[in-house]
Amino acid sequence: MSNQKQLNQMMKQVQKMQADMAAAQDALALATVEGSAGGGMVKVVVTGSGDVQSVRISRDVVDPDDVEMLEDLVLAAVGDGLRRAQELAADKMGGVTGDIDLGGLGNLLG
Repeated sequence: MSNQKQLNQMMKQVQKMQADMAAAQDALALATVEGSAGGGMVKVVVTGSGDVQSVRISRDVVDPDDVEMLEDLVLAAVGDGLRRAQELAADKMGGVTGDIDLGGLGNLLG
């Protein structure tokens, strides 16, 4: 296959990957995951793109004399939610970029 044909094929693959990535990013913005801490006493909803949408705190965990514990639980729940959102994003984006073959790029440039 000529270098020009290889380059054209590779450009088509890159354009498809860009479109697939944009679609995956749109889907991630709509997808949500839930992080929690304290056995579910604090729950956080996070989008696949990492935006925290809501925080729910059980009344049972609210102790005016121990605000630090509540702060720690909220922090842990947000961290859990963000970690889950990152895992979701890695899964979705990995599927988009995993099937493109740019191996011929080295041949074209070399």
